Amino acid sequence: MKRFASRLLAFAGLLTVEVLFGAVLFVVAFAVFFYLVRVVFVHHSLALDGWASDLVDGWQRTWPGLYGPVRFVTFFASLPFLLPASIIAPLLLNRAGHRREAKELVLVMAGAVLLNQLLKLYFNRPRPANAVLHTFGLSFPSGHAMLGLTFYGCLAWLLARHFGRPGWAAPLLLWAGLIGLTRVCLHAHYATDVLAGFAGGAAWLVLFRAGLKLFWKEEKVLLGEEII
Repeated sequence: MKRFASRLLAFAGLLTVEVLFGAVLFVVAFAVFFYLVRVVFVHHSLALDGWASDLVDGWQRTWPGLYGPVRFVTFFASLPFLLPASIIAPLLLNRAGHRREAKELVLVMAGAVLLNQLLKLYFNRPRPANAVLHTFGLSFPSGHAMLGLTFYGCLAWLLARHFGRPGWAAPLLLWAGLIGLTRVCLHAHYATDVLAGFAGGAAWLVLFRAGLKLFWKEEKVLLGEEII
């Protein structure tokens, strides 16, 4: 009985606000992703995609000069940007003495790229036929949305948790959201692709953080180091 009570207390000690928030976020993101899978691949519904497409087309007619800024914003989650950024940022973190943070950024991005490609191959959804910006590859889930949320979400986490800059979190996440919106504006993705990319990126971030925390806890036990 005493052993059970001690284990229960130890488990309760793990239920921090951070852990509870992460668990809720993972469940919500997971549920949203598979809801979108049902909408697109089971019910074959185009209602949301059609509504979003008509909406952004209306923006384009109202503001004809919108195309240039949209192409500028979408670049910041493209491979030509994210690939060097995912190398340079960890190098800068490592040089500043933040080795674990540098490894975290590299690993989370590598995992996100692999997961996104596997999901694209599995669902095998073609891109919209009316794309303004022609892009190779498959459509579901959006790589810009998923990788953008992973990259900027990880940066937001590192700045808030490790560098005492929580004020950067909201702008970075809003920036990732804006990048996802540009994919719909350019008809490079359906709206459901982008929403699924956000959901997949959020779920992957939470899952990765949980796994990393467990790994570091084991490392602390084995090496006697302090977990950051």
